[in-house]
Amino acid sequence: MTNSSQGGPKQAGSIAGQGISVLEAGRLAPTVANRQPFRIVVLDAGSRREALERVYPRPWFLQAPIVICVCGVPQEAWVRKDGRSHLDVDAAIVMDHMILAATDEGLGTCWIAKFDMGAAREVFEVRAGEVPLLLTTLGRAADRPTPKQRRSLDLLVRRIR
Repeated sequence: MTNSSQGGPKQAGSIAGQGISVLEAGRLAPTVANRQPFRIVVLDAGSRREALERVYPRPWFLQAPIVICVCGVPQEAWVRKDGRSHLDVDAAIVMDHMILAATDEGLGTCWIAKFDMGAAREVFEVRAGEVPLLLTTLGRAADRPTPKQRRSLDLLVRRIR
C-alpha cells in the first residue's frame, strides 16, 4: 500500500500488534472542545473484498488487509456561533494522527475521501447518527511512494508583523 495510486499492499506479514497504536493515536487526537465526535470502524478486509469494491473500486485498495473508516457523529460535534460545524475538521485530525502513527510503525496507508457513501454505510456497518467521512488502507507497503511535489513555504505562508 502506498500514498500514491500505484502499487499495492503486500499480503505477507502481520500488522495485528501495530494496529492498536494506530487506533490509540486516533483516540488521543485533539478535537474541538474535546468532544470526540467520531467513531473508528476497522474492517478486516480479507473476506470482504467484493463488498469493498463497491466502496472504492481500485485494485490496490482491494488488496489491503485492513481498511479503516472514520465516521463523524454530527450530534456530538462542536458548532460555532455562526452555525459552522467542525465535524470534518475533527475527523481529519483523527485520520491524520492515525496515518502518522501508521507511518511511524512502518505501515502503508492511503487517505481516501472519494468513495461511494451508500456502499460504505453498508460495508462498514455504519450506525444511525454516524456519517462515513474518511477511509484509509492499512498494511505493509508494496513499494516506496515517490516524493510528492510540494509548493514552497513562501507560496503557502504569509507572515504579518
